[in-house]
Amino acid sequence: QVQAVESGGGSVQAGGSLRLSCAASGRTFSGYHMGWFRQAPGKEREFVAAISWKGESTYYADSVKGRFTASRDNARRAVYLQMNSLKPEDTAVYYCNAVASWGSVRAQFNYWGQGTQVTVSS
Repeated sequence: QVQAVESGGGSVQAGGSLRLSCAASGRTFSGYHMGWFRQAPGKEREFVAAISWKGESTYYADSVKGRFTASRDNARRAVYLQMNSLKPEDTAVYYCNAVASWGSVRAQFNYWGQGTQVTVSS
């Protein structure tokens, strides 16, 4: 199982950028396709982005495509999410988790870290 600690959130104005980090533990971290998810107040948690276990491929939710970029460093057991051109609707708590399979928008594990808050003001 992969457990994660997210960081890098903050408050920015619309159009700004943030880079989120996810420090993952678990012996098989490098074997998992990893994803970013977010949950806005009063809404269900939703898929944002995923990166393959080798870091060679990514896919994104339509709402963030062209603005967000996922990356990873398996040697550091870390996953990153570069967020540019942020919009108020990106405001949410962001989490990382393995994805159930490549192409899936579902999380692999029921365990969630504390997440990191991103707030975008207009």
